[in-house]
Amino acid sequence: MRRFATFLMAIAIIGGVGFFIFRTVQKPQEPAKSVAAAAYARDDHEDGVALSAAKIAAAGIEIERAAPGVLRDSLTLNGIIQPNQEALVQITPRFAGVVRELRKRIGDEVQKGEVLATIESNQSLTAYELKTPIGGTIIERQASLGEYASEQKAAFIVADLSTVWIDFSVYRRDFSRVRTGDTVLIDPEDGGAPIEAKITYVSPIGTSDTQSGLARAVVKNDQNRLRPGLFVTGRLMLTPKQAAVVVHASALQMHDNRTVVFVRHGDHFEPRAIEVGERDHDRVEVLAGLQPDEHYAAKNSFVVKAELNKGAASHAH
Repeated sequence: MRRFATFLMAIAIIGGVGFFIFRTVQKPQEPAKSVAAAAYARDDHEDGVALSAAKIAAAGIEIERAAPGVLRDSLTLNGIIQPNQEALVQITPRFAGVVRELRKRIGDEVQKGEVLATIESNQSLTAYELKTPIGGTIIERQASLGEYASEQKAAFIVADLSTVWIDFSVYRRDFSRVRTGDTVLIDPEDGGAPIEAKITYVSPIGTSDTQSGLARAVVKNDQNRLRPGLFVTGRLMLTPKQAAVVVHASALQMHDNRTVVFVRHGDHFEPRAIEVGERDHDRVEVLAGLQPDEHYAAKNSFVVKAELNKGAASHAH
């Protein structure tokens, strides 16, 4: 009888273990969440701030829609304006002699064939006229009234400043990124709009004193905005890149040691952690955390951040 009871107990134990194994095998496994999904998961109400439409308008917060876009990466270059050497002439006397008359000074506009000075030849003791072979602006004068003028030295330099050269310095790490034909936006720093031009020459050699290369643009000098000798800044436009989601660079803020944008749901703004990719002067690529067609605070997003921090501080008290 005791043996029979022991036998029944063994059968019960074996059956229970088998049922447990069967349940374990048949239980559907929950799908594993990806690291990216966990890192950029949404939380609409745990951490956010509500702003009315009136407050949004008063703060100048601009709402934009996340969308595909083109990133136009750029490279900032420092340059100096130079006279166009292909439209410049150094005017020297035909015969050495004494300067008897000066008709033009530095800065004067001259026409082709106009008389600049009169020189008395040492050989014939007769006076002849020194004329300019091109029209332009006198940018240098080495002749003085009553002084000796040599045929070995330029008495005047005349430049046609309707176009100028802008010589940009290129650091060695950027040599491979600068090519002839690239578009460059030039800022003369005079408060006007940038001037668009093309790189027309890239020097195959470097400069020893600056350890840099040279890239040159020939630029139309409308309204004499570009004056030789002055420095300018150029933004070289590099190869554009298509991105699936882009946002304004001004939308990015730091919150809880994460890069976020503030996504709008009605009157509620949620700080959404994002992963950023490449960027250009105005826009940033979003690799994760934001979907196309979602609306976000593009301009003055720091106001939303300030309101969020203000609310967090009040809850802490």
